Amino acid sequence: MPNIKSAKKRVKVIAAKTLQNKAVRSDLRTAIKKAELALVNGAEDKSDVVRAAIKKIDRAAAKGILHKNCASRKKSGLQLKLNRA
Repeated sequence: MPNIKSAKKRVKVIAAKTLQNKAVRSDLRTAIKKAELALVNGAEDKSDVVRAAIKKIDRAAAKGILHKNCASRKKSGLQLKLNRA
């Protein structure tokens, strides 16, 4: 455990940020799964679901939760699946 006051604060701040990042990442994974499920099942609103997932991917990349190339790869894969469906 840290003894210095600023180090103690950093532990608290990092813990809070970790929780926020986990929430965003969980929400992102859920959106991607919903989009892929909509594409497999042939739902009527599949383009809207994919668009929402792409928006969440962009936000996660902007916040630094995803690397920009990883985000690009995920978006490209979703768009490719949408075009094939």
